[in-house]
Amino acid sequence: MELPLVVGVDGSQASLLAVDWAVDEAARSGFPLRLVYASLWERYEGALLPGSVERSSERVMVENILGTATERARRRNPDVRATADVSAAEAVSALLDAGDNARALVTGCRGRGELKGMLLGSVSLAVAARAHCPVIVVRGDEAGLAGTHERIMLGAGEPGASEEAVRFAFDEAEARACVLDVVRAWRRPAYGTVDRPVPAGEPARRHEAQASALLDALLRDAAADHPRVRVRRATVEGSARKVLLDRSAAADLLIIGAGRRHDHYGFQLGRVAHTVLHHAACPVVVVPSGATPSRSPAGERP
Repeated sequence: MELPLVVGVDGSQASLLAVDWAVDEAARSGFPLRLVYASLWERYEGALLPGSVERSSERVMVENILGTATERARRRNPDVRATADVSAAEAVSALLDAGDNARALVTGCRGRGELKGMLLGSVSLAVAARAHCPVIVVRGDEAGLAGTHERIMLGAGEPGASEEAVRFAFDEAEARACVLDVVRAWRRPAYGTVDRPVPAGEPARRHEAQASALLDALLRDAAADHPRVRVRRATVEGSARKVLLDRSAAADLLIIGAGRRHDHYGFQLGRVAHTVLHHAACPVVVVPSGATPSRSPAGERP
């Protein structure tokens, strides 16, 4: 079975921009597109009398939203195979369920019901924190959304949480025939410990060399598998959050591995992921460890 790109739609302008982005991505990859609208209407329609105003108005709204999104996708690229359906669940559950059989989930940065001025909607944040497949949040400035920079960026994280993100980034760069910038941020420790004190005047090059060695190990296999991808590596001293945000202004896509933790609030994203999802100047991909490869043979699962 050929897994689709799944896009959450709700009638908001942000979700329509996500549809546009996903159509372009589907055209590059050759994967089908599935538009999903989450509605609890189907669950409670049986409690309403046939022909009631509430029932008919909800049906009309759902049909209009899906119809508008489907027509928008068709007009943007008629060669992309697009389907649309309603999920009888609340938005987060609907998208997480759809993501179990998806190449990736695509969402807008804010939904129809989100408060004006929010940097990132609660649905997008919850889906990015919990999905088992890559989640793409379509956000950023006009250049980033249009893909005019012809370069994408991978934020290289720690081993064990980055391998799937590396594969996703190389696949994406190959499909776009663009440059892949790989960035690893590093910092000198301000204070040592009893076991590992910081030597007086310790040179920065030691920490930079460690960051470079990590990049070598992280990229070796994927680079060998994608010899046509042009890779530019950078090790930069500073906060990973600041480094990635600054560089996102010249990228068409920012890809990071998911750093998640589970506490009494549920699944939570790490600080780097949380920051770039709220502030990056281009669309952001969060790739969880163990995610389905973005461009593996149709139907293949890890």
